[in-house]
Formats: sequence, C-alpha cells, structure tokens
Amino acid sequence: MPTIVRSPSDIAVPTTAPSHQTRARAGEREIVNSPKRLARIAGLLYLFVGIFGGFAEGFVDPRMYVAGDSAATAGNVFANAGVVRLGVVAHLLDGAFFIFTALTLYILLKHVQKSVARAMVVLVALATGIICLNAVFQFEALRVATDNSYAAAFGIAGANALVLLLLEIQHYGTLIAQVFFGLWLAPLGYLAFKSEWFPKWLGVVLILAAVCYVVDLLAAFLAPDLAATIHVVVGAPVPAIAEISMVFYLLIIGVKTIKPDRSIATLDERMLAAA
Repeated sequence: MPTIVRSPSDIAVPTTAPSHQTRARAGEREIVNSPKRLARIAGLLYLFVGIFGGFAEGFVDPRMYVAGDSAATAGNVFANAGVVRLGVVAHLLDGAFFIFTALTLYILLKHVQKSVARAMVVLVALATGIICLNAVFQFEALRVATDNSYAAAFGIAGANALVLLLLEIQHYGTLIAQVFFGLWLAPLGYLAFKSEWFPKWLGVVLILAAVCYVVDLLAAFLAPDLAATIHVVVGAPVPAIAEISMVFYLLIIGVKTIKPDRSIATLDERMLAAA
C-alpha cells in the first residue's frame, strides 16, 4: 500500500482569532498614532478643566470668602453648605482632568522636545497637588461652620474665626497654585510654536499668558493695593484669550495638516526612475 506523504503546505494550521486584549492594544495604538484624534481628546479634557475650575474658583469660592469678616464668611458657608460641597468636588475633578490633559498633550507633543514636555507635566502635577490640598481646607471650613461642637468648644466668635482662617489658607493656596497654573503654559506654548501643528501666534499668546499669570500673582503678594487693577488689565484677559483659543483649536481643528513637499517627492521619484 503506497504511503502518502503530505507537504507542510497541505497541513491545515489552526488560526486563532485576535483576542480582546490584542484588539484593545490595536485601538490604543490607533488613537496614539492619530494626532487629530489625540488633540481633540486633549481639547475635551481641557474643556472639563475650564468648566470645573471655573465653577469652583469663579463661582463658589468668591461667594464664600469675605476677607477680614469672619461672621460673614461663616454665615456664607453655613447658608450654602450644598454649594460648598459641590465646590470641593469640582476642585478635585478639576485637578484630575488637568492631569489627564497634561498627559494627553505630552503624548501629542513629546516628539518636539521630550524634556520640555516633561517639564509641562511636572508643573501641572504641582498645581494639581496644591489645588487638591486646598480642597481639604475648604471642606474643613464647612465642617466647622455646620457642626455645633466647634461653636461649643471655641465659642461662636472663635468658630467663625476658624472658618475664616481655613478659607484664607485655601484662598492664598489657590494664588500660590497660580504660579504653576501659569508656568505650565510656557512649555505648552513653546511646544505648540515648534511643532508646526498649531499657529505660531497661539504659541506666542500661551507664553505671554504664562508671564501674565506670574505678574498677577506677584502683584497679589507684593502690591495688594494694585492687585485688583493688575488682575483686570493683565492677569485675566491674556490668559483667558490664550486658554480659550487653545481649547477651541484642539476641539475644532485638532492639529494642522502639514502638506507634503511636492518638489521633494518629485525629486525622489526621479531618482528612483533613474535607478
């Protein structure tokens, strides 16, 4: 009886379908390798930073803290306890989304200069740490204002003074965090300027915004009588224009599409044809 010898090509090799983990990794690579998609994710995260930070620092904090008036401050906190709780949560979410924004922009822009991209992330991490720590002081001020045991222990005036002290720590801690909130825009502006994915003017405005943040902070500590005027003229407009422009550019355009140099391509084709 003749023996039939099969070649390796005749032997069916079972194939396995790609696993869920493999598909997930492929999806992650696709996101990382798509600059426009990554930029839009960063823009969405940055938008959440603006929403939560604006609510906490622009709406909640000014309604609670009255400089030099402990009774009014404690009364505000007591009357708006639910709003204060929302403010604490908003501060924490602001910090979380800020970190995710910086990490996403790091992935997007690290090819420009990795050391500058790392500095950007470090500055954001410092700002986030201070803001989250500040939220503890705000929450403790709420507890003192709403828990009668503190008034029984320190008296009403003493409890009110403690509320004011805690919110003053939170207030000036936010100003200190502003150093890093501002400085992170300098490496971001540099990376945007050098990357050719963003308009040059946007990189310049982001760097100017970093300078304005620092000037505003120095005025608050060194020239308190001029702080309000400097904030309105310098500290608020330029950073607002810079950050809002960056958010909308990331969300709407993502990154610029760089057209290939046709002359170089044609030269390559000629060289291949000659070979």
